[in-house]
Amino acid sequence: MSQESTPLFSLANKVIVVTGGTGILGSAFVEAIVQQGASVVILGIDKELGEQRAAAINANGGKALAVYASVLEEAQLITARETILNHFGKIDGLVNAAGGNVPEGVLPPDKDVFELNIEGMKKALVLNLWGSIIPVQVLGKAIANSGGGSIVNISSVSPKRALTRVLGYSMGKAAIDCYTKWFAVEMANRYGDTVRMNSITPGFFLTEQNRTLLTNTDGSLTPRGHSIISHTPFKRFGHPTELCGALIWLLSDASKFVTGMDIGVDGGFTINSGV
Repeated sequence: MSQESTPLFSLANKVIVVTGGTGILGSAFVEAIVQQGASVVILGIDKELGEQRAAAINANGGKALAVYASVLEEAQLITARETILNHFGKIDGLVNAAGGNVPEGVLPPDKDVFELNIEGMKKALVLNLWGSIIPVQVLGKAIANSGGGSIVNISSVSPKRALTRVLGYSMGKAAIDCYTKWFAVEMANRYGDTVRMNSITPGFFLTEQNRTLLTNTDGSLTPRGHSIISHTPFKRFGHPTELCGALIWLLSDASKFVTGMDIGVDGGFTINSGV
């Protein structure tokens, strides 16, 4: 490799937007993206925390911008897009890390299955599906206009294995799987190989949305947490940084011929029959 060559997994000179960038997984994504040389945009609804994290990155020699916007509000995202373009001049990648479960969308074990909280299910579905589609509609065209790049969605093991209680969330993530494939093909038909869309399927990682389902207040596992660990061949939850290798690969030129794919990072959960 010549000295002028760019390392295969480098994100140098790229501008990557991370929605939900102040969350547990989103924060790990942001740090990994900065480490690979990209400028990062932390997009979310916690303006103060986003600005704190951007300031810390900038103070350490990285390049970060915090932008306030809800992923469900198109007007806010349009304003965010203009702010990003005015600041960095382009957008090369988008990570749709915003999402997760909502309490109203969970069916408690003592509730009858015919007593689903329909509005709660809709809320979880909308957050996880439209919370990715709308940012792509607003920010994706800027990627295409900037010469191309990569969009990464976050799926879940829940469409691959039926998980009790979390129907709304599972339906949202199942729709993400469909959307990722459909949009990847449509973009390829219109933009050739310049704009790619793929997804990552995390296994079980402790986040603010699922912590009370999987752990007790003292940190011990709930019965559901025990069940998940017993079905995971690695017998542990994942660490957020363990998603970053797949993410950097999908954002970088190392995956230039990859689109419409779903990359599992789940400790073996989805391939385990339990036997």
